[in-house]
Amino acid sequence: MDAPESSQTCADGNGKAYRCGAKAAEAVDQFLAASSPTRCVFVARDRYGRFVGNCFRADGESVQAALVRDGWALDWPRYSNGAYADLQAAAKAEGKGIWIGAFERPWEWRADRRNGKAATAPIVPLVGVSSGSDGCNIKGNINSSGERIYHVPGQEHYDRTQITLSKGERWFCSEAEALAAGWRPALR
Repeated sequence: MDAPESSQTCADGNGKAYRCGAKAAEAVDQFLAASSPTRCVFVARDRYGRFVGNCFRADGESVQAALVRDGWALDWPRYSNGAYADLQAAAKAEGKGIWIGAFERPWEWRADRRNGKAATAPIVPLVGVSSGSDGCNIKGNINSSGERIYHVPGQEHYDRTQITLSKGERWFCSEAEALAAGWRPALR
């Protein structure tokens, strides 16, 4: 699993920025304080040499599972092989933690900073985010292969493209915004 970095910001359900990384750290502190000591089991090192492991409170509750279930961390399939996918889907459906609004996945947020890029817009939209009726009429669609593609008005498939916010699809206000968020243009 992966949680927002301490300096990372997200958008709440009203689009207002908040320090989601700090909130996630606070959630970890509260969870661990309920039953200590914490025990971690080493699994591997990641490509940066950091420890990857599974941690448990004294009562046996998994730290990773609890954080994903409460919406303060994401299942990171690269390392988890989808072990927390069901818990993440439930947190997303219930709008828990960072799933209340919009955010950039922590691993993408870190990569952007390493590459000298700061995201100009959150990339994971949720319920309560733009509907297209506010002048933001570029459709960010995710195809069956998981590819993020945006469609502009007048394109061949624009009218029949449906946006399902709960699947991570979204509306953009400009092509530059869509590109900055990592979406590619539809074939014209």
